[in-house]
Amino acid sequence: MSTTRIPAQVRDVALRIIERFNQKKLANTGCRYVPRFKGKYLYLDRDDFGSVGPVCRLEYAGGRKGWYFAIYKYSDNRYDPQEWFFPGSERVDGTIEGALEAGMQAYQ
Repeated sequence: MSTTRIPAQVRDVALRIIERFNQKKLANTGCRYVPRFKGKYLYLDRDDFGSVGPVCRLEYAGGRKGWYFAIYKYSDNRYDPQEWFFPGSERVDGTIEGALEAGMQAYQ
C-alpha cells in the first residue's frame, strides 16, 4: 500500500464528490458527511443533527486503484479494514461514492 499523501487535485475531486452526495442524498435530513484528510487517509465523519462521529476511513491507493476502505467499529474504537460483515458492505467498490453509501447503511 502506498504511503503517499493525497495529491491536492485528488483532494479537490474528493471534496466535490462528498459535497454533491451531501446535497443530493442528504439534503433536508439533518445529517451530512464531514471529510478530514490526514496523510494518505480521507476520514469520513458524519454530522447527525450537530453530533459528529466517525463512519469510515479511505486510504488513497494512487492512480486508478481507487481507495481502500475501513469501517469504524465503535465496539473497538478503531477503523478496521478487515471487517466486511456490516449492512452496506456490498456498496464498497473502491470509490468515494460507494464508501458514502456503505456508511449510510452501516450507521443509520
